Formats: sequence, C-alpha cells, structure tokens
Amino acid sequence: MEHQQIEILLKDKLGLAEVHVSGEGSHFQVIAVSDQFADMSRVKKQQFVYAPLAEKIAEGVMHAVSIKTFTESQWQREKLFNLPQ
Repeated sequence: MEHQQIEILLKDKLGLAEVHVSGEGSHFQVIAVSDQFADMSRVKKQQFVYAPLAEKIAEGVMHAVSIKTFTESQWQREKLFNLPQ
C-alpha cells in the first residue's frame, strides 16, 4: 500500500488537518494532526487512527503501524522534530 493511499484514507475517514505517512514494506509510521485529539486519552487517540486501518492490517497489507498524534497547536511546535522524511 502506498503512503499517499494511507494518507487519503485517514484524511477522508477521520477529517484530519494533516497526516503524514512514512515507512517501507508493510511497516508504517503515521503522524496524525487534528484538534479532535485535544480531549482524547492516549488510548482513544490510537484507537481513533487505527480504526480505518484495521481492515488493511487484517488483510496483511499493513503489518506494523506506529502512530503519533498531535493537536494543531502541538504540531506547530513538534513538527520541527518530527518532520516526515
């Protein structure tokens, strides 16, 4: 699965402000940015982003997914250290 396909899927399903996907093979890193994360617990944030990917993981298209979530204001500070490659 291409990075851009994952980005489009997550943006369409979750309404994220920004999403960045990196990785190779079936291992992916996701940076998701949305103010929706402001009132969510860490577990809820992971579940929220993971949900649209569950089918692809079950199919074996994706094997491992690492997820980092930020609100838009947090991302303004953090993106200097977490810029997608």
